[in-house]
Amino acid sequence: MAQYDFVIVGAGLFGAVLAHELHAAGRRVLVVERRAAVGGNIRCEIRDGIPVHFYGAHIFHTSIREVWDYMNRFADFQPFINSPVANYKGELYNLPFNMNTFYQMWGVRTPAEAREKIDSQRGAVTSEPRNLEEQAIALVGRDIYEKLIKGYTEKQWGRDCRELPAFIIRRLPLRFTYDNNYFNDRWQGIPAGGYNGLIEKLLAGVEVSLETDFLSDREYFLQKTEKVIYTGAIDEYFDYELGELEYRGLRFEHERLETANLQGVAVMNFTDRETPYTRRIEHKHFEVGNPALLEQPVTMVTKEYPADWRRGDDAYYPVNDEKNQALYEKYAAQAASERVIFGGRLGEYKYYDMDKTVERALALARSLTA
Repeated sequence: MAQYDFVIVGAGLFGAVLAHELHAAGRRVLVVERRAAVGGNIRCEIRDGIPVHFYGAHIFHTSIREVWDYMNRFADFQPFINSPVANYKGELYNLPFNMNTFYQMWGVRTPAEAREKIDSQRGAVTSEPRNLEEQAIALVGRDIYEKLIKGYTEKQWGRDCRELPAFIIRRLPLRFTYDNNYFNDRWQGIPAGGYNGLIEKLLAGVEVSLETDFLSDREYFLQKTEKVIYTGAIDEYFDYELGELEYRGLRFEHERLETANLQGVAVMNFTDRETPYTRRIEHKHFEVGNPALLEQPVTMVTKEYPADWRRGDDAYYPVNDEKNQALYEKYAAQAASERVIFGGRLGEYKYYDMDKTVERALALARSLTA
């Protein structure tokens, strides 16, 4: 008889929700985590009393009531409206693209004036867009493309926009209202004090093995369980035998600064090509329910640098072009014959927002305990 009903590989959000639900249903669960701490990429570290989003900004937002109610069982979510600012060579613009942006860009004051300005620039592309640059201009015009899209996108993908496929930005939402709320979802917030408490509550009572590499001893774990749920990269699980899927990586540079308030906003995007990082995050601004943090004389900031991905690096963004998607489908077909379920962003080779991650984990738990 197997020692565990399920071995879950990965203690990120997907794995933690799944482990909680299976454990609550009376199943014997072991969570195996390669890193030295649970939480995956939503892990926070407390520095000078400031919860630092160690792997980039994570703002929870959803329109799925079941998911919002579920998450609030494990954390006290404080309201937070994501209103990032774009910095183009010292010029500041509100995001997402809205009437504030258009006023800052052109001095227009009404939606009609903004539409007229954008429409006058869209006409520069008269045929089907052949690349990302032409697609962006056809959607928002040249001024917004040049200042707020081009440099940021080229840094993010490591390629010229004329070398990137048009499908990457089939949509670029334009808001003809004075509204800087980045998300359209009904609910939005961040757990007070960061995400660590939420993950720890999800994993309460669940056996967790940290600094444990499942792949280096997979036969041992397969002998101990009826089923493995694997949240790591699917091509790595199969030792890349069909080829290597492509990802984009990230590098984070954390700094403690002797100032109370560096940039006045949680997230600032640097959209010129010359600045090597894409975003700078000032973490104390996430803690809107703790104004004393803003008054203290130090701050923590994180610069986020895009990076080429190589084996052994953390993978952040799947490159879901046709070539990579075709390779993923081959791996998925091979996975169907395994005693393993692949889930999460890396297991399914698909980018998920946090709410969709929770939704999929809950759905999988229901199917496994029905």
